[in-house]
Amino acid sequence: DMVSLRMWCEPERIVTCRGRRLMAIDDLRERIAKGRGPADAGAFLVEIAGALVNRVSPVIETLDETQDELEDQVVTGERQEIRSRLSALRRQAISLRRYLAPQREAMARILGESVAWLDQHHKAQLREISDRTMRYVEDLDAIRERAAVIQDEVANRVAESMNRNMYMLAIVATVMLPLGFFTGLLGINVDGMPGAHDTPWAFWAVSGFLALLVLAQVIVMRRLRWF
Repeated sequence: DMVSLRMWCEPERIVTCRGRRLMAIDDLRERIAKGRGPADAGAFLVEIAGALVNRVSPVIETLDETQDELEDQVVTGERQEIRSRLSALRRQAISLRRYLAPQREAMARILGESVAWLDQHHKAQLREISDRTMRYVEDLDAIRERAAVIQDEVANRVAESMNRNMYMLAIVATVMLPLGFFTGLLGINVDGMPGAHDTPWAFWAVSGFLALLVLAQVIVMRRLRWF
């Protein structure tokens, strides 16, 4: 989960505020306790910004791998729970971008202003972190766009499958329509079939006629390339 971190920086003092525990701050606190922390405000800012970006990198890689897996499932026709997973993927990408974009803008603003406690080395490091943040934001935008494309493809395939099923039902209805017409016209049932009392094979004759009618319809439909 992403956590907002607000900072007030002065040459000799930095104040940070956060609503929940932040692993990057905990790691930096441990380093300071061991005597391996930043020596000044500029180095502290660089350390914090770098730690935040470093923790985002594996998350974006995981999102990208998940998206590749979903794309493969769409290609192979496996659509189990793809829609829900795509929705979760897009929500994660949107959430990450909501935190990364302001961070990039904040670093760009710091680099654009004259800050006495930031030397050229610190600015070069912040610029590199800002570039990485920008790339991550672009990656998240690409993930969102790809997820939208995959969702459209899944929707198209579902619609195509439904249309194919409706088409086959229409074919079956077309085949059965003449049968219903003839049986309704003659008022046919097992006992009331014309010739049933006089001719013992009347049932089979009518059944054979209807079977030939179905066969003729199928042949005509095949020649018309209806299926």
